[in-house]
Amino acid sequence: MSMVLFASVVRVEDGLPLSASTDYEQDKELLETKKHLKGLSKKLGQFPDRCTLKAGSYNVNFTSSLGVGYLMVCTSNYPNVLAFCFLDELQREFIVTYDRKRISSALRPYSFIEFDTFIQKTKQRYNSPRSLSTKINLADMQMEIKLRPPYQLSPEDLRAVNGYSAHVPSKYKGLAPSLMLEPVSLPGVVSCVLSVLCGGLNLLRGVHAIESVLQNDEEDFNYVIAFFLGTAACLYQCYLFAYFAVWRSSKSVLAFALVCLSNMYLYELRNMWQILFHVAVGAFMTLQIRLRQPLGKAPDYNV
Repeated sequence: MSMVLFASVVRVEDGLPLSASTDYEQDKELLETKKHLKGLSKKLGQFPDRCTLKAGSYNVNFTSSLGVGYLMVCTSNYPNVLAFCFLDELQREFIVTYDRKRISSALRPYSFIEFDTFIQKTKQRYNSPRSLSTKINLADMQMEIKLRPPYQLSPEDLRAVNGYSAHVPSKYKGLAPSLMLEPVSLPGVVSCVLSVLCGGLNLLRGVHAIESVLQNDEEDFNYVIAFFLGTAACLYQCYLFAYFAVWRSSKSVLAFALVCLSNMYLYELRNMWQILFHVAVGAFMTLQIRLRQPLGKAPDYNV
């Protein structure tokens, strides 16, 4: 029989358990699986925000958001979509019920044990999947999991969590698998090469401008600043193209604005075609950054 067996809520920062469902199950394999869950809860910050671990007859699924992790144990044949709908419902209710300040200031384990009442009621509903109330967000979750499937934890990950590895794997630092960017396209490669070229030209002209300032006190040092700001903007756009960052598209627009401003200031040192080339490359690079989205995400220009 497929069913949800256990669920808990923990603080991601230190793995402090905040609430959990009451459970009297004494099955040996389930108890072992719950030990894995306890170990995982202390390392949630090092994993992607949505993961699944297959542990024999049971699955451990968890999500994390806003510093709180939501974990559950279910039978291996329990539908993945329902499992993450269950976790999503716990998450929405917990966020509404408790403010972040109270969560961060909690000192004792199970400080929000009263949330167990909601966990138990939700667990009962999701153990009756024919109930219409369990299918409220089923279609949305099906689409979300299809676009961004949960990361499958491996035995290697589990051994590291349980202390059998000399160090915690660093492969989750930086870009989580759920935030990997789409493959690079040919226009993206071209835009990146052109942006590096513009950055190199700005750097070279900036060095020459420094030499001119040193040789002639009447030279405007602001030109040096403009050249180096243009270099920084071009290289930063290349970084945004290669790596995921919060507000990535907005940052790329700001970098493009800096390219435009620096070229406007340098209008006396460059002809119109040179200025148009630098601005066009900046605009092309900005477009490619906005088009290259994280895997599994629909285009969102506020990323």
